[in-house]
Amino acid sequence: MTTDNVDTSKRRTLTLATSAVAAVGAGFVAVPFVASWSPSERAKTAGAPVEVDISKLDEGRLLTVEWRGKPVWIVKRSAKSLEDLKTLEGSLRDAASENEQQPEYAQNATRSRKPEILVMVGICTHLGCSPTYRPDIAAADLGADWKGGFFCPCHGSKFDLAGRVYSGVPAPTNLEVPPHYYLSDNVILVGEDGSAA
Repeated sequence: MTTDNVDTSKRRTLTLATSAVAAVGAGFVAVPFVASWSPSERAKTAGAPVEVDISKLDEGRLLTVEWRGKPVWIVKRSAKSLEDLKTLEGSLRDAASENEQQPEYAQNATRSRKPEILVMVGICTHLGCSPTYRPDIAAADLGADWKGGFFCPCHGSKFDLAGRVYSGVPAPTNLEVPPHYYLSDNVILVGEDGSAA
């Protein structure tokens, strides 16, 4: 049997048609597979910046919002609590906020853009528990020198009203200050540094 008289054009046509169908099929399989690598809408929303209206936040009160699945605390501090911060520096591990866990604009005595407003992540830097807000002065269980702040009931870590950690407690660093800036006097955008101060 010789191949001289075989019509190869039909074979070529079948090969091309089969290849085309296979390529289209591979495309139908590949598109959803590659799309599954993209973050879901829920994931995009979870990491999105959060706008917070603080116009009704009273002095001494704590407001909690969620950003990236973490509690973010916003506290309006009184003039007295701001004065008390200065008296605590000798009992704090990182009073000057030299550790790189906050944006540059929060490396100050109040760890904030505006002295009276504190914005920070409400997760203890020891093992991830959520401290409780304890604004009461000289609380019986926290000592006569307690000027208000945050107490972690899991292992006893204490933080002042700037989120700075006391010496001699398990937490190694201050509470984290998230990126944030003011869209107006009463609206904060948590999750972006922005250019407003």
